[in-house]
Amino acid sequence: MIVSYTQDDGTVERVSTDDLSALEAAAIEEAMDDTPWQRVENLLRAGDPTAMRAVVWVVRRREQPDLEFAKFDIPGWRRRLTARIERADIDEVLNNIMAEALAKSEDSAIDAVVPHLRKLAHNKDDVDKALDALGKGHLARHPQDSEA
Repeated sequence: MIVSYTQDDGTVERVSTDDLSALEAAAIEEAMDDTPWQRVENLLRAGDPTAMRAVVWVVRRREQPDLEFAKFDIPGWRRRLTARIERADIDEVLNNIMAEALAKSEDSAIDAVVPHLRKLAHNKDDVDKALDALGKGHLARHPQDSEA
């Protein structure tokens, strides 16, 4: 997951949860009332403000070790924070759906999830690349549809 934080001056700080250390992930779990990491990831996918704030907070603690989660706030979070999935997340979802679709010899399950993946993707082109990698490039957008 990539959490993006638009700062007051308009610059965007992007943090990939893949770049967090195990201790940082544990600090997020603890700060969120001992929420297991898998649940934190699900909350990020859902756009939960506490989960997104926790990711930004834990990265800020690299420079400010005494920064307390309870006192770390992001005013205007709805317009300043977003969480989007990365290529590895897209690959994982499509691989799971592909296994189910192959068992049923159908593409409808993949067709159903592709628009959702595009909405959640940090880089929309990663969805088409993942489909191509699975041998399902015929389900990818055509170049003239890429901005639709």
